Amino acid sequence: MMFALCMAAAMVASMAAAAADKPPSPGEIEDASLRQLLTVRRVFIDRLTGGETAAQMREILFSSLQGTRLFVVTEKEERADAILRGGAEDLVYTEQHSSSDGVNAHSNFGSGRPTSSSRGAYAGISVGENESEHSSERRHEAIAAVRLVNKEGDVIWATTQESLGAKFRGASADVAEKITAKLREDFERARSLRP
Repeated sequence: MMFALCMAAAMVASMAAAAADKPPSPGEIEDASLRQLLTVRRVFIDRLTGGETAAQMREILFSSLQGTRLFVVTEKEERADAILRGGAEDLVYTEQHSSSDGVNAHSNFGSGRPTSSSRGAYAGISVGENESEHSSERRHEAIAAVRLVNKEGDVIWATTQESLGAKFRGASADVAEKITAKLREDFERARSLRP
């Protein structure tokens, strides 16, 4: 009896140790990251990689993030609780489209005799139609991948957004709006989590 009790106690202790060593689930990791969003008061937007258009995207993100009223957007990195980092690209290009269709038919008939008074009969039919179309379309496309990093260097939030432009704003402004809308949505999700 004592041996059975010792074995049962050892099994329970072994199961508890195994449960403690079990890695967190993806849902637990996401919830922990979302909860960290609630601790952020000040955000610094770092330079985005991607060239001159990335610098413009950074400026648009400043005003878009400031408009959410979720955080104080600061120009001093050392005062920030979190840093928004990432890369962005804004491309304007021309897309060329060409197509060509054609229908042709040829037919020739002939008859003749190889004498000086030869008579011959010849016939020929030719039908043809060709159509060619060329068009070019100016396209505007923007993409940004950003992440919010806490002071310890841990990524607490990330998103990738892209746009071909919106009805009343350009592609870069639309991407910045999508980023802040996603951040606002995830911030509200964090508020709804139980502590």
